[in-house]
Amino acid sequence: MNVADLLAQLPLEARQRPYIRRLEILEQTALLIKARFIISSDIFVQVYRNDRFDSTNLALVHNQHRIYGRDQLGGSWHRHTPAAPELHDKSTAGRQAVGLDDFLNDVEALLA
Repeated sequence: MNVADLLAQLPLEARQRPYIRRLEILEQTALLIKARFIISSDIFVQVYRNDRFDSTNLALVHNQHRIYGRDQLGGSWHRHTPAAPELHDKSTAGRQAVGLDDFLNDVEALLA
């Protein structure tokens, strides 16, 4: 996953998922993107990618608190589970790389 890939994928995911009200691009450069999928007035998915530092952050946020997330720093992934979103889950499952579509599938399951 890189900034260019995300720029192409973000609008497609927003159109394909009826629970997403709108897509907001908060910041964008050639090497960085920060975007939000707005789900409701108090729930959104934040997508952040920085190609320069090889970091990706995907977070489901409710009332300004992350309730689920997946992060990649320098090629290593970890997860923030709904049961303990403040902790880094570095288990085998937590270290699995995920794409944006995989993360949004997890979000759908959590919100269902």
